[in-house]
Amino acid sequence: MTSRRTPGLIALAISASLAATSPAFAESYPARPIKLVVPFPGGGTVDIVGRLVAQHVGAALGQSIVVDNRPGAGTSIGLKAVATADPDGYTLLLGSTGSLAINPALYKNNDFAPVGNLVPIATVTTGANMLAVAASVPATSVGELVALAKANPGKLSHGASLGTPPHLLGEFFRAKTGTDIVYVPYRGTSQAIPDVLAGRTQITAEGSAVLLPYIQQGTIRPIVIASAARVPELPDVPTLIEAGLDGYPTETWTGVVAPPGTPAAIVTTLNTAINDVLRSPEVQESLMKLGFRAKPGSPQDFAALIAADMVKWADVVALTGARVD
Repeated sequence: MTSRRTPGLIALAISASLAATSPAFAESYPARPIKLVVPFPGGGTVDIVGRLVAQHVGAALGQSIVVDNRPGAGTSIGLKAVATADPDGYTLLLGSTGSLAINPALYKNNDFAPVGNLVPIATVTTGANMLAVAASVPATSVGELVALAKANPGKLSHGASLGTPPHLLGEFFRAKTGTDIVYVPYRGTSQAIPDVLAGRTQITAEGSAVLLPYIQQGTIRPIVIASAARVPELPDVPTLIEAGLDGYPTETWTGVVAPPGTPAAIVTTLNTAINDVLRSPEVQESLMKLGFRAKPGSPQDFAALIAADMVKWADVVALTGARVD
């Protein structure tokens, strides 16, 4: 099974990168602006994190980091752009659970280097997603939403970015509750949220911080959160486990990866800069306001996280039967 072989490729990518150490790279890098590919449209959670990383890490390195939004095909367009780029440290990807852990299980016929060949540099954030409904939907709890969906098979729709944890959260809810809820794919949060607000879809999923303003305005109602514990901002919203829906990973993340063959000296330079930024109280506070926690660590830590989560998300894909190709 592809998803269970790829962790070995991740380890191989790290070994090859560490063997390619070059002092010359370390002394001169970075000598020009760096491109950070974000495989989502502007305005979504990953994009916001990407711009924060670009601003602060660029300042730490003394070079500008330019965010390049490459949405489409469930993050595969942006992923391919980085997987086939020159391994010189000037094209990076802000990967996420969707692009690095879910994508290999959903896309069986990728025409580019496997995601496992990308070189992990550093984890950036962790967070959790929430399932919510439009305020017009007559459901205030998991039980009421299940009852409504069963009374109206095929009439409720769930909109979220294709190939992401929010996409699979809706599909997981459908599969575990035995309901007939239709999934509507979107390129990003900035497209999915307006449609649920307008009533074109009835259910959505996203990071808790993204949905919180709409919840506070009364335009979206939270139903359940996919985290290990309830969040302080919404103490009345139960977790999936509390609702009896276990099996969905309780953490999502973002992190920076580089093309296959990127020298270890460059990986070390970037990892050090990212970790220094993530330990900054200013950046930690900014991420907390967005609903994320900073997660500094080594490239090996990030590789292990990707490998473990690929197995977990492959199980979710198998459970839900989610397909994209």
